[in-house]
Amino acid sequence: MNGFILVLPIIFIRYGLLSFLSKEVARRAAFFPPTEGKEKVAYWIYQITTLSLMISLVFLKIKLIDILNYIGLGIYILGMILYIISIVQFAKPNQNGLNINGLYKISRNPMYVAFFLYFLGCSMLTGSWLLLVILIIFQISVHYLILSEERWCIKEFEEEYKNYMNRVRRYI
Repeated sequence: MNGFILVLPIIFIRYGLLSFLSKEVARRAAFFPPTEGKEKVAYWIYQITTLSLMISLVFLKIKLIDILNYIGLGIYILGMILYIISIVQFAKPNQNGLNINGLYKISRNPMYVAFFLYFLGCSMLTGSWLLLVILIIFQISVHYLILSEERWCIKEFEEEYKNYMNRVRRYI
């Protein structure tokens, strides 16, 4: 079976579900705060690696022949479920516009964590080391983008976000 089928849920979740929840939520999710220094490079690496992750799967085959593939299937499903939950919860910020409930009580960035798990599962399902390398480069770039998001959130939400940062870890 072609690996492209693995990309379809993420496209539906990212664009279909977000738009279904609200056009404003879709705009918020697509917002990238201003970047500085290395973050500018990270932004372009993020864009290129996101596209590479999705396009690579067109050329890969899903394998269910060993335990690693089945573990990958579980991680893939977990990533998809967490992505759906984090997006639904992202659509329900508090009165100040900050997301601090649900998965956001465990991670300040559950969408990024879910996206990572999703594509980690894809790399294991296809047995692709190239996909795994692209994912690692993607995740490094995401870290720099998260730093810019945190700077923006501190500016936007001030003490409320600083308190949130003290209570909740960046990833898990």
